[in-house]
Amino acid sequence: MSIRYIESTRQLILETAHTSYQMKIDGMGYLNHQFYGPKLGQNDMSYLYRTYDHGFSGNPYDMRNNRDFSLDSMPQEYTSFGVGDFRVNSIASSCSDGSRCAEFRYEAHEILDGKYSIPGLPSVYEGDTQAQTLIVTLLDTAANIRIKLCYGVFDELDVITRTAEIINAGSETVWLRKASSMCLELPFGKWDMIHFYGRHCMERQPERVPLFHGIHTLASGRGMSSHQHNPFVILCDHEATEENGACYGMMLMYSGNHKTEIELDQFDSVRVVTGINDDRFRWELSPATSFHTPEVILSCANGLTELSHRFHRVIRNNVVRGQYKLSHRPVLINNWEATYFDLNEEKIVKLAEKAADIGVELFVLDDGWFKNRVDDNAGLGDWIPDTDKLPNGLDGLIEKINAMGLRFGLWVEPEMVNEDSDLYRAHPDWAMTAPNRAPMMARNQLVLDLSRQEVHEYIYNTLSDLLTKYNITYIKWDFNRPLADVYSHAAPSPRQGEVTHRYYLSLYKIYDRLTKAFPHVLFEGCAGGGGRFDAGMLQYSPQIWCSDNTDPISRLTIQYGTSFGYPVSAIGAHVSATPNHQTGRLTPLSTRGTVAMMGAFGYELDLTKLSDAELDEMKAQIARFKELEPMIHNGLYYRLSSMEDSGCYFAWQFVAPDRSRSLLSIVVTNPLANAAAIHLRLKGLDPDATYSVNGEFEILGAALMNSGYTFPRLMGDYPSMQLDIIKVK
Repeated sequence: MSIRYIESTRQLILETAHTSYQMKIDGMGYLNHQFYGPKLGQNDMSYLYRTYDHGFSGNPYDMRNNRDFSLDSMPQEYTSFGVGDFRVNSIASSCSDGSRCAEFRYEAHEILDGKYSIPGLPSVYEGDTQAQTLIVTLLDTAANIRIKLCYGVFDELDVITRTAEIINAGSETVWLRKASSMCLELPFGKWDMIHFYGRHCMERQPERVPLFHGIHTLASGRGMSSHQHNPFVILCDHEATEENGACYGMMLMYSGNHKTEIELDQFDSVRVVTGINDDRFRWELSPATSFHTPEVILSCANGLTELSHRFHRVIRNNVVRGQYKLSHRPVLINNWEATYFDLNEEKIVKLAEKAADIGVELFVLDDGWFKNRVDDNAGLGDWIPDTDKLPNGLDGLIEKINAMGLRFGLWVEPEMVNEDSDLYRAHPDWAMTAPNRAPMMARNQLVLDLSRQEVHEYIYNTLSDLLTKYNITYIKWDFNRPLADVYSHAAPSPRQGEVTHRYYLSLYKIYDRLTKAFPHVLFEGCAGGGGRFDAGMLQYSPQIWCSDNTDPISRLTIQYGTSFGYPVSAIGAHVSATPNHQTGRLTPLSTRGTVAMMGAFGYELDLTKLSDAELDEMKAQIARFKELEPMIHNGLYYRLSSMEDSGCYFAWQFVAPDRSRSLLSIVVTNPLANAAAIHLRLKGLDPDATYSVNGEFEILGAALMNSGYTFPRLMGDYPSMQLDIIKVK
């Protein structure tokens, strides 16, 4: 059993293969957090917590004569608010009488076999693994708010999931102003925070900083998980490395506005609260109704590598759904950087012919294929093929591409609309625009209000019609601007604070309907590149376009940062032209291929302009990737270099699940004259097995891991090298 209740001590204990999570119901009915870390059995960890009179930390009324007892210093599972705990809180609400406080105490709990689900929201599912659920119910008797804290425990995966259901148990309306998914307390220790910031074309840049006293806030209010702050954060011991040290990872499965608050308080205790961003959030909770928060995936491990492996495993096996989650992903070519808007059937056919010759399996037609779409000023919303560009129609083009042995994929941006479109002229109120205010524009487009049912049906029917009418096996779903002027012309004034979250409930429902109706279609997420790279989207899109920046040297850092929480099978990565369109950098084709092989592999350039030698090299790259894909996508991934090394090189390694094969890749970012040799210790091999290294020599796995490998001098413009390490006995 993964979940136990010890009645004598009123402990609730959650256990995975290597971790323990403990909470305790105290004599006052408060649900205290006791421990999360390495597995420790049934020991009552309350001995760790000494109570003291903390002066200005106040006391609950029924403990008014005991100044040692204060919510302001107590580690809690989900906080009360407005009643004496002055740290970051988990929830905030207001009642019909205007009061803004609530004090939650234990009411009941239940232990269930299987994993809970969340109505309307993506969540980790059981699949081939087993899980148990703990539901702890808390109640505030004055505000009549009941909270069900749900914990999903995955023993084999070493993962715990968390969500909260907030219920109006009274007869008056309650307004939620904050509804977080999780509170986690770390009362002891010295911690660093690793977060993943960025911008368009430079997403998920890793940054490690020590916590200082105060509140660290990582948030997006852009209507998407964003390029700027990914909804994933790590707390680790000051001394933690890839191999050792306490590491805690918290990943929110949500694609909209999010916020993580990390407070190092006056008593050196750390509290982490994460969930929907409460800025401009307000949810009307009528009597007998409830609100479900997005799910958090939580894991702790010894070292950053082990933590990453746990997140990679749960996302690959228990987040991603459908036939593509562990199977072969077609090698594709996308025409965007080859043609941009200047496309026509002749160009596309010639590009597809070259692609078929080198072994590409899927042709993706990007932006510009529909009527009035000669630039980004018009056309979004009217998904009708442009017969000037495609005189034989979309079906005629697809027939030609299929005849070459290629599958066909299509780019769409269904959540958007141009003012110059038939859709906008017919339904201007379907766009998000604030009354009496000129809207903010981005890429000359507005956002459709998915919180409206008629908009939901329009988008679903549009995509369903395309997938029914045409032989499309792949959809690249783009989202090229943030949400601003968030206002629904169909919602009453008091409920405008619900619009953004209702937008995502509608989007997830569209995705759910489409993926079930068209299970053969591979969906790739995109939001100006990696602006919606999150576990929520990965429930429906097995891969996400990692960044609009296709420069391989820039991609090294982007993909390195992404790897801390997300598996490489989720990373859309393409070989593009040189000089690169975003940076102007010149790089060898071999290096571009090496970097793109750390992901869902493809191409994005004009093949008709390449030499026969370059095309032959690409043909070899494709054959090599197809051979290695099972290991790359489903094996173990190791970071062999750190950000401190990035000024000289990046190195990473894949190891097959059975340790029979490994691939080590290195890219030199700054060749130095008379420099020390690059020497790396490999990871994850069978120490007792003998391996062939690039067919040059044979050696024990223990030698490669303990003594390492010294690379030959790599010179020139961004040289790269790959080591094939194959078990021979």
